[in-house]
Amino acid sequence: MSKIQSSTPPSRRMSWNDPRVRSIIYQILALGCVGGIVWFLVHNTLHNLSVRNIATGFGFLTREAGFAIGESLIDYAPADTYGRAVAVGLANTLRIAAVGIVLATILGTLIGIARLSKNWLVRKIASIYVEVMRNVPLLLQLFFWYSIISESMPGPRKAFQPLPGVFISNRGVKVPWLEGDGLAWLSMGLVTAIVAIVLIARWSRKRQEKTGQFFPVYRVGIPLIFGLPIAFWLLSGASLTVDMPVLKGFNFVGGLTLSPEFAALLLGLVIYTSAFIAEVVRSGIQAVNQGQWEAAGSLGLRNSLVLRLIVLPQALRVIIPPMTSQYLNITKNSSLAVAIGYPDIVSVINTTLNQTGQAIEGIMIIMAAYLTVSLSISIFMNWYNKRIALVER
Repeated sequence: MSKIQSSTPPSRRMSWNDPRVRSIIYQILALGCVGGIVWFLVHNTLHNLSVRNIATGFGFLTREAGFAIGESLIDYAPADTYGRAVAVGLANTLRIAAVGIVLATILGTLIGIARLSKNWLVRKIASIYVEVMRNVPLLLQLFFWYSIISESMPGPRKAFQPLPGVFISNRGVKVPWLEGDGLAWLSMGLVTAIVAIVLIARWSRKRQEKTGQFFPVYRVGIPLIFGLPIAFWLLSGASLTVDMPVLKGFNFVGGLTLSPEFAALLLGLVIYTSAFIAEVVRSGIQAVNQGQWEAAGSLGLRNSLVLRLIVLPQALRVIIPPMTSQYLNITKNSSLAVAIGYPDIVSVINTTLNQTGQAIEGIMIIMAAYLTVSLSISIFMNWYNKRIALVER
């Protein structure tokens, strides 16, 4: 019997005719070109700075800032460092972005549904809203809303009072607020209630898939949202008082202030972005087959239930990807706050670099902040998109 010998594959020789060899060489050349350009820019910048005796680095962040910030979520004083001032600006940016995303999503969804209404007047009003707001530049809308709020509103002594303790004037909106150690316990109770509702919703969905029985999550969730924070506060025994705004002199003291700059920026971002979100929602709903509506109608379901339980869950798979772009836009467009004086991170960094001369470092901080926030939003939305995607068997 002849022995079968295993043959080893012939060794490959480096040849320009091999497409894999060419692709590796092209990639090395491209990487080298990019690296060379980056090295040239960095080296040239550092050389020019050293010639002009301009200090480099981020050591300035530990120095005293010496300027005031009109609006901040965290405690800040001019004697604090530039680093803390940057943190205040970033917190203000995150606040306007988070509130704007929530409100723009709600308003845009309602307008997108209204565009598909069978009522002619509602449909036309929604269409006019979308076409007008999408085609007016955001910066002009910010100037418009800021002029309306700061110039058309009366002074503090003649402020509107639509509700007890609520005052609307050219200094902003003043509302009652809570103070004391019990506020932290209320927040803990609210977070616990939200987590509990999410877990109940997941359990309800799995239970319905197995047994077909529907569990009223909303009826349980609403008492939890209000009941758990109050229960946490009562059990803690911590103090909690209501800080009511009071007119003293030429302005109000106490309460929570919604400044004219914040209100104008929030209105502009929400109204402008909601017009784009409305089109995203409308196209997502229209992407669902009309047979879904007809099948649900044949079961006797109301249009509102069909939309909420059948159409919107399917439309989300079409809505989420373009909705992510709108969330990124509303975050990046918040940088226009500098035009109306809202102290976001761009405004704070502008003041910082004017005082320190650290222009390159300041721009790098702004770029890193927006890049981090944008990537975080993208990662979360991509995770949610994969979670609701249809799984092929």
